[in-house]
Amino acid sequence: MHTVSGRWQLGLALSLTTVFLWGLLPIALKGVLLQMDAVTVTWYRFAVAAIFVFVYMAVRKRIPNFRELKGLIGILMLIAIFGLCANYVFYLFGVEKITPSSAQVMIQTAPMFMLLGGLVVFKESFNKWQWLGFSSFVVGLVLFFNMRFAEILSNFDGAYTVGLFWMLLAAITWAAYALAQKQLLNTFTSNQIMFIIYITSTIILVPWSEPSQVVSLNAIGWALLAFCCLNTIVAYGAFAEALAHWEASRVSAILALTPLVTIMSMKVVAYFFPDYLPDEPMNALSIVGSIMVVLGSATTAVAGKKKSKIIKKSPSP
Repeated sequence: MHTVSGRWQLGLALSLTTVFLWGLLPIALKGVLLQMDAVTVTWYRFAVAAIFVFVYMAVRKRIPNFRELKGLIGILMLIAIFGLCANYVFYLFGVEKITPSSAQVMIQTAPMFMLLGGLVVFKESFNKWQWLGFSSFVVGLVLFFNMRFAEILSNFDGAYTVGLFWMLLAAITWAAYALAQKQLLNTFTSNQIMFIIYITSTIILVPWSEPSQVVSLNAIGWALLAFCCLNTIVAYGAFAEALAHWEASRVSAILALTPLVTIMSMKVVAYFFPDYLPDEPMNALSIVGSIMVVLGSATTAVAGKKKSKIIKKSPSP
């Protein structure tokens, strides 16, 4: 069993770094999508990630053995590939139509779907604290979107409703990837799995992407695209390193703060750059709801670590 170093201050700093980067990600993606389409942005993110991870593994001589991809292992890898690939694309489809704050709150359903999937697939069970956390999460989700009820219920094919639907699909496909990855970790390391997913997804998305769109980007577009491409690599690296110094349950609890970072960052952006992106309308119930979502997610993660060996990776793509 892996033993943490006990340097909790470093673990906390690395966890907060991940939270900050993933909290800013949907805001940057929203800006990039003003100049590029969702599939092309995703293609660049996968391609850059594949290059970085390949170089890292080549230096450490840990290139995965592709001959292992047969039988059940091959099927699980296909689920992981199509699950994460679809998650990245669906997430951006959603971000195109809703605010970054709504996107970040809605995508928190992903780890919940993963935990619920564990109840069915792996015959795991929730303890009373996990059920309490899950209930708080659901109620918080409803409260957060209280100002959007009329828009959602009266216009099912409206942009906001469609955006939430895409985000829900992104959460479900991420859960499928996470459940498959849990089993694949018996054969491959996390970096090997991610490399196979990145390189395969880059190839899959070629017919639907237009890499030449980068030619028309302005300076801000280039900066935002670079940030989005590097964000996942740096943030995930900080996340993985945090697990080496701090318990997984504590890291997961800190990562649950990500929606609050997005919400607060959007307020700052709206104040200084009011013409950049529309802010999420919020009232007291919305604020209470966002806090309940965070507390519910953190409670479910922490309470479950005593019974489960699942390490919950953040769903932020």
